[in-house]
Amino acid sequence: MSSRLPSLFVSHGSPTFALEPGLAGPALTALGRELPRPRAVLVVSPHWMTAQPVVSTAAAPETIHDFGGFAPALYRLRYPAPGHPALAQRALELLSAAGWEARSHPGRGLDHGAWVPLLHLYPQADVPVFQVSLPARLDGDSAYALGQALAPLADEGVLIVGSGSLTHNLYEVAWHEPEAADYASEFAAWIGEAVAHGRHAALRHAIDEAPHGHRAHPTPEHYWPLVVAAGAAGADAPTRLIKGGIEHGVLAMDGFAFGQVPSAGVPATGAVAA
Repeated sequence: MSSRLPSLFVSHGSPTFALEPGLAGPALTALGRELPRPRAVLVVSPHWMTAQPVVSTAAAPETIHDFGGFAPALYRLRYPAPGHPALAQRALELLSAAGWEARSHPGRGLDHGAWVPLLHLYPQADVPVFQVSLPARLDGDSAYALGQALAPLADEGVLIVGSGSLTHNLYEVAWHEPEAADYASEFAAWIGEAVAHGRHAALRHAIDEAPHGHRAHPTPEHYWPLVVAAGAAGADAPTRLIKGGIEHGVLAMDGFAFGQVPSAGVPATGAVAA
């Protein structure tokens, strides 16, 4: 079996996902147990956006609480995973070779788009983590190209994670609404079909072409991490749904694994078997 790691798209939803795992939290924990241990996790999140890609080379990234107005317990949470400066430097080299004007940031910590889903995926915080920022002026094609540039890392033991939200209309969030809005369900179903059938051109242009695309994503930054993850795997990769349902009426929490999920008994390339 190939030891190439899949790339993941995870929906991080509201920061309260850290304390309220719903369906998606246990699904991520189960997937983390199934995957071989990565050398590191690379996260692309819309909560760190820059003009051009920036790679965090911090050896001990801090936990950033980049939100306000939530319960005090949320601000007490920490995710003390180490960084991986050497693999971060490798990511920087790959981005530069692909034509991106990439640079490093030696002190950047983990935003909640990274540490909140990782609390569920790797709850022991024992896998190194580093982030690559999301360029601010992406479209579907350039988001896909960003994933393609990072793709060689999947053969080197790095788990590439695009963290966003399958739907992200904060204007319509209803905190205590148990029923899913029809438009959110229809958009999520359309994306799920496109992922399952390897229709990556459709994924790149989903904001304009999928039903309710602009309502599901009034701004696209929480959608682009899905396209980055798809680009890192390629259209021929098998896929798996990470079922998360819909929270707060309109926040679809489904995620996807792009690529074969190897057995946990197969060490990731470059990793030392336990």
